[in-house]
Amino acid sequence: MRLGAVVQSFTSPPAILRFGVFELDPHSGELRKKGMKIKLHGQPIDILALLMERPGQVVTREEIQNKLWSDQTFVDFEQGLNNAMKRLRSALDDNAESPHYIETVPRKGYRFIGTVDRLPQNGAGIAAPAAEKPRAGERPGKSRKAALVVVALLFSGLVAALFLGANFHGWRDRIFAKHRIGPIHSLAVLPLANLSGDPAQDYYADGMTDELITALAENRSLRVVSRTSTMQYKGVNRPLREIAQALGVDGILEGSVNRSASHVHVNLQLIYAPTDTHVWAQSYDRDLNGALLLPQEMSQVIATEAKVASAPAKVKRYISPEAHDAYLRGRYFWFAQNYDESKKYFEKATELQPDYAAAWDGLGDSYGQNAVDEETAPEAAFENQKRYTLKALELDDSLPEAHNSMAVYYFCAAWDWKRAEAESLRAIELNPNYAEAHNQYSHFLTAMNRDEEALREQQRSQEIDPFARPWALGLVYIRLRHYDEAIHALQMGAEVRPRDLATLFFLFEAYWFEGMKKEAGQTAERMFEIEGDHHSADTVQQALNRGVDPPVGELLLRQDQEFSRKGYRSPLHLAWDYAVLQRKEETLRALEDSFRERAPLLVFLQREPAFDFLHSEPRYRALVAKMGLPPAS
Repeated sequence: MRLGAVVQSFTSPPAILRFGVFELDPHSGELRKKGMKIKLHGQPIDILALLMERPGQVVTREEIQNKLWSDQTFVDFEQGLNNAMKRLRSALDDNAESPHYIETVPRKGYRFIGTVDRLPQNGAGIAAPAAEKPRAGERPGKSRKAALVVVALLFSGLVAALFLGANFHGWRDRIFAKHRIGPIHSLAVLPLANLSGDPAQDYYADGMTDELITALAENRSLRVVSRTSTMQYKGVNRPLREIAQALGVDGILEGSVNRSASHVHVNLQLIYAPTDTHVWAQSYDRDLNGALLLPQEMSQVIATEAKVASAPAKVKRYISPEAHDAYLRGRYFWFAQNYDESKKYFEKATELQPDYAAAWDGLGDSYGQNAVDEETAPEAAFENQKRYTLKALELDDSLPEAHNSMAVYYFCAAWDWKRAEAESLRAIELNPNYAEAHNQYSHFLTAMNRDEEALREQQRSQEIDPFARPWALGLVYIRLRHYDEAIHALQMGAEVRPRDLATLFFLFEAYWFEGMKKEAGQTAERMFEIEGDHHSADTVQQALNRGVDPPVGELLLRQDQEFSRKGYRSPLHLAWDYAVLQRKEETLRALEDSFRERAPLLVFLQREPAFDFLHSEPRYRALVAKMGLPPAS
């Protein structure tokens, strides 16, 4: 290299590349939009710089792979490139269908089609000012001499740098690493994309996602966000760093599943969210028998790549592909809250393979959830739950889900407080990352008047699964009579899920018992509108317009009475309605009916603010004693 070229490379910083409202500094890797820095790092920036080196020309996928993907890393290049392009286009507000900047050339590569202006800079990412003329009385020769001194110093510096490079090979890479990736302590598994081309195969992709989350959650070194929180991102095109921030994690795992008649192909990639850096990617091809073991196998590899200890390997149990398929369909309907359909597929799985413990637990779950949700008379439903869940534990005592199901049974049906707590603690012991177990234990602790512990467990559940139950923390605060905290928590939950009726109902309750009748009425109006009960919504609105308390209690009572005439309605609903209206005799009668029926949620008798006006009543105290609940202060 000629001396002049060396000097130029040191004295002329790379140009700023301007296109549209964007500016790219290839030297620092910074992208700005209208002067504001955009959070984009790693391969998306590298790809943009590579394309902008040759505007108007096709840069092939092979060139991108050779220049930006190391041969020494186990990376699924195709998926990695596609995801990097997705994030780059998102940052540029560009669209692959009608691009302004980056055009996809099918089966070849990409082309930058925007207009590029090269702006000189001063070395700090800022356009350099124009050269100044010599001041009056200053000799031009003086400037030339100064420039020669600079050249000499730069040249001697270059020689020293080459010497250091020859004698201390590798120091620069150690000190100035391209990407610094720390251990990943928290992880979200985004819903695996179904690439089969058949929407009917969604259940399989969702099921594989769920089983991978379950396998990863067994690792006590990782906090793994539960399925219900990550499923909201199914099919959503949002920057991964934004998703990671919303879920409170430092790692994102994403990928796809393609299932054919006899084979399964899975692509996965792990991304370190703080720097948007690809850590690892890999493809797996298995027949249907081998696919059953994939979640455990992948979780071991992912733990290694995340730089945390792997979970102990579990005993591998053979499951037939047909039974596994039926089980995944059952879970698909269970998560959709279609419990009648889920029962059919779980039952089919147990018929195909009678020793399939998870399928027996799923069948028990479906019956138990029907009872807890008060969609059916509880006695028969709970008996089925108990029978099927005990069968699951007989086959595999290591299932945390089955122990949690038994905790629900002992708590809500048997009113056996000692066994309920023991089963909750066993579920948490087996899987400390199991959000539902912490949630169930929080309910138990609330009923036992162990308030601080109850709040702590619910906070832990929310930390693991922040979007599963947007109402749960607010409900704990209501039961503790901390209405201000409840309102704050439930308002945040309503922002996440503005049409979630449970969240709105508990927000209404918090407002009502805090004496904020106007806000309670407005919330009730939203509830009635979402339910399609426009008459009740109009009634509430008219009362609010007149400046009087809205008759929400009467409207809810009328609604429950009509529902009772058409199908099953727990008497506990009516007890709450009467209590809001301060109708003592009818409230007590409905509570006694709830006791005779063993209504599941009667366990919160002392923690429901609506019943506070009954605490001195002998009939109320008799119910508390007969249930064996520890008396509340």
